[in-house]
Amino acid sequence: MGLLTHLLTLPVAPVRGVVWVAQQVVDRAEEEYYDPAPVWRELADLERRLVSGEIDQETFDRREDQLLDRLDEIAAFRQQDPEARPQS
Repeated sequence: MGLLTHLLTLPVAPVRGVVWVAQQVVDRAEEEYYDPAPVWRELADLERRLVSGEIDQETFDRREDQLLDRLDEIAAFRQQDPEARPQS
C-alpha cells in the first residue's frame, strides 16, 4: 500500500515542495520580524543620541514609546506562539 500511495501522490510532490519552501520563508520572516534584539539596540542608540545632545527629550520620548510598543507586540506574539524561539 505504501508504494501505491507514493505513486498516486507523486504528481503533487512539487506542490508539497513549494508549500514547504514558502512555509520556511514565512517562518524566517517571522523570526526576524519578532526578534527583540534590534529593538533593544535601537533603544540603546536612542539613549546615546539623547545623552550626546543629537536629539531632544520630546523626540526621544516619542521614539521610545514606539519602540516600547514594538517590544510589547513582540512579547505578545511570543506568548501566543509557543514555538517562537527567543533570540539573543
